[in-house]
Amino acid sequence: MSRVRVAVLSVAGVVLVGVAGLAAAGLGGGGGTPAGRSSLPPATARIERTTLVETQKVDGTLGYGTTHTLTGAGGHGVLTWLAAPGSVVSRGRSAYRVDDHPVPLLYGSLPLYRTLADGTKGRDVLQFERNLQALGYTGFTVDKTYTAATAAAVKRWQDDLGLNQTGRVAPGSVLIAPGEIRVAERKAQAGDPATGPVLTYTGTTRQVDVDLDVQYQRLAKKGAKVSIELPGGGTVKGRVTKVGKVAKAGQGDHPTTVAVTVTVDDQGSLGSYDKAPVAVHLTSERHANVLAVPVEALLAQPDGGYGVQVVDGGRVRTVPVETGAFTEGKVEISGTGLSEGMSVGVPK
Repeated sequence: MSRVRVAVLSVAGVVLVGVAGLAAAGLGGGGGTPAGRSSLPPATARIERTTLVETQKVDGTLGYGTTHTLTGAGGHGVLTWLAAPGSVVSRGRSAYRVDDHPVPLLYGSLPLYRTLADGTKGRDVLQFERNLQALGYTGFTVDKTYTAATAAAVKRWQDDLGLNQTGRVAPGSVLIAPGEIRVAERKAQAGDPATGPVLTYTGTTRQVDVDLDVQYQRLAKKGAKVSIELPGGGTVKGRVTKVGKVAKAGQGDHPTTVAVTVTVDDQGSLGSYDKAPVAVHLTSERHANVLAVPVEALLAQPDGGYGVQVVDGGRVRTVPVETGAFTEGKVEISGTGLSEGMSVGVPK
């Protein structure tokens, strides 16, 4: 048996080879090739057994992910300080101050839409109490009920922050975000009213975002490993962690795309890059131990499928084939009666 070769190649548009394109290249169309025809093709190539790996190089942007806007919700007061762009704010810390009082960050997904006080019940209470406990305050039960014990712990927390010890938590007195945040841009400045957009923020972990042409979506499976080329020429490893489910229609010459997120576990390998254009190499599954022929060997059949001309003993017969992976110049084929080493017709 021939030695198995590994071909790591680029799809480079070959996937979309159509019937018209094949016919234009002299590879079929019309009525097909009668079985057993004696007229030989101008040239031949061997069916080989190999391993094909589809790859595609696409553009991406290295950054900190989606940008969110933080809005002052207190309805009163004056901004007296805002964190600088690039600052990282964790639980219990403040991204800005109102009337020189800190507005601490708490983790969660539910906005603080009402005042929490003794007797308040709900998911927002549970979210708040979990944060209070994580900040080191005790003496209350973490559940969906805000009790007098919760209020007592809140007073201790407020005292440590230098706030009035009310035992209540009102909208605008805290920030809510899924986790620690990185300040992206100031939208206001000290002296402005503490209402409206105050600043924008992102997550703190760098990632690569790709608007992927839908024709390559099959290469971007969740969990798939990729390589990323940095602007300086270095290469780092990443993996696909999110593939959008809704395609975005392109305008004009721009293709329809789907959003893909690539994460990098080794953040240190990204150096000091903040936001930068990068190239992402997507790789599909390896198609190992398959039969392959040059793409030019495919014949467009009247029924819309493909076939190849098998040349044997001075005669030609057309064999229908199923196509698999396309690579640069090669295509995986399967069909009855095909085997490694057979000759197939190709144009000169």
